[in-house]
Amino acid sequence: MTQSAFSRSVACVGLFLLLAFTFPPEKITVYLIGDSTMSIKAEKAYPETGWGMPFVHFFDEQVTVDNRAMNGRSTRTFIEENRWQPVADHLHEGDYVLIQFGHNDEVSTKKSYTPEVEFRQNLVRFIEESRAKKAHPVLITPVARRQFDEKGKIQETHAVYSELTRAVARETNVPLIDLDRQSQELLQSFGPETSKLLFLQLAPGEHPNYPNGKVDNTHFSELGARKMAQLVLASIKTLKLDLADHIVQPKTN
Repeated sequence: MTQSAFSRSVACVGLFLLLAFTFPPEKITVYLIGDSTMSIKAEKAYPETGWGMPFVHFFDEQVTVDNRAMNGRSTRTFIEENRWQPVADHLHEGDYVLIQFGHNDEVSTKKSYTPEVEFRQNLVRFIEESRAKKAHPVLITPVARRQFDEKGKIQETHAVYSELTRAVARETNVPLIDLDRQSQELLQSFGPETSKLLFLQLAPGEHPNYPNGKVDNTHFSELGARKMAQLVLASIKTLKLDLADHIVQPKTN
């Protein structure tokens, strides 16, 4: 190598290192869209906790978790109330959209009810519009309700809409976090009685927000929300999403 060629090589390496230290790494936003099992709770609802609340603490400073989930929403009402469009408008390349619906879509007596065909269409819309911005959509099946039979076996409570979510994930080649099945396994491991600790189950007088007590087998306690968030985090690792590179590592002595 001639002296001039060597000098150019050194200059190129120097420029690369300068640029690497001059420009900080791109920030990543992880949008959470879904229902009350994921959402941020008002103070008056505590100790009810959506799993998206502890989820924000799992990542390094390069990641911002933006929880847009809202109580009582289905895919249809989330779109109709203009909650999706602001997310789509602000997506950047490399962002993530974690999509968990089904709880309110599936109940025909609710105003939020979304027929199966429309539910599929809405999921596909979230996926296509995320990909159009070069963001990464991830589908999540609805988290299980606490419902055991007389023999202590956990019951399937989202069979149809969870399967629709799985089918859309297969057809669109989108990563799937099967939180329905995973949370059922978790509840089964806790059993009918101990699993009450994961949900908003309070005796009268136990908490000032619920003076008459509360028996809720859908919404989580702080412990339950953390357990569900950990299931999602474990799936992110298992799926080997690039987002897993930004999970905070435990400090060692």
